[in-house]
Amino acid sequence: MEIKFVKTTCPKEKPDPSTLGFGHYFTDHMFMMEYDPEKGWHDQRIVPFENLSIHPASTVLHYGSEVFEGLKAYRRADGKVQLFRPMENIRRMNNSAERLCLPQIPEDMAFECLTAFVRCEQEWTPSKEGTSLYLRPFMFGNDESLGVHTVHHVTFIIIASPSGSYYKEGINPVKIMIEDQDVRAVRGGTGYAKCGGNYAASNRAGERAEKKGYSQVLWLDGVERKYIEEVGAMNVMFKIAGEIVTPKLTGSILPGITRKSCIEVLRDEGYTVNERLLSVDELERAMADGTLEEAWGCGTAAVVSPIGELSYKDEVFTVNGGKIGPVTQHLYDTLTGIQWGKTEDKYGWTVQID
Repeated sequence: MEIKFVKTTCPKEKPDPSTLGFGHYFTDHMFMMEYDPEKGWHDQRIVPFENLSIHPASTVLHYGSEVFEGLKAYRRADGKVQLFRPMENIRRMNNSAERLCLPQIPEDMAFECLTAFVRCEQEWTPSKEGTSLYLRPFMFGNDESLGVHTVHHVTFIIIASPSGSYYKEGINPVKIMIEDQDVRAVRGGTGYAKCGGNYAASNRAGERAEKKGYSQVLWLDGVERKYIEEVGAMNVMFKIAGEIVTPKLTGSILPGITRKSCIEVLRDEGYTVNERLLSVDELERAMADGTLEEAWGCGTAAVVSPIGELSYKDEVFTVNGGKIGPVTQHLYDTLTGIQWGKTEDKYGWTVQID
């Protein structure tokens, strides 16, 4: 596959790695390619980062025909750059695309496009502790006509952003509010797909939580309003009376890659991990009687984020004294150790960029 490269004539100054935040800065280039039924995927190219020009009737603007992914490139201590489980992201994006009736990308093609782009922009991967190059592949329908129909023309893009911690708290425990009004997704819907509509629908509850001093909301299922699902930007796990519990994937929860990695690490080390339905009543009892020992979120952006406080219907519960627990800390150290190349990757999860 030929990937054309057009080098920018106006390279940017790289930002101060100590003040990156998350998703505020972007690299010099972006990857693009197009799809139509006659040609399939074509015109692969890396071009200068710039604004897009799309038709006002483009499908994505009116009907939300869009999916995206999030993964990171990490700067190792030896200066080399590596990715963490990129094929998992590629497969999940294809699953999301299938749900939104968008074309899938052959895995080998997607991998070649991604690694070529990271190779081009790898100098933007920061080396400061806790930083990385966040990668955002996305595709959207841009048929230039109104009317709900199967998408025919699609654009796929990858952009990159040197980033620090997702939460301002960093690895310090965050405060989470259990949402009992709005719902995020239902089984049979798009909850398992990584599409923009899921996140847009969460904004109202997120704003309410923010006004009360909480970082995110923890969603309940959309039918019975009874079972714990996920945090807005992360999957969630609990240690209850020695048992690791995480909501099982029922079709309304995003199948997180960090979630999967946490489960594999914990089981490999002998922990009992149960993927099951967890009711808010059971969680509330565990919070009240002290058997909730630890709680944490897990996702690409934050990796592992300890939860120090949970609120439900105006009751506030402190988890583990508001401090990070030993299992949470161990998971964070293990995953980031592999991601930044500090510890051995015995699982074969990393892909080094030449």
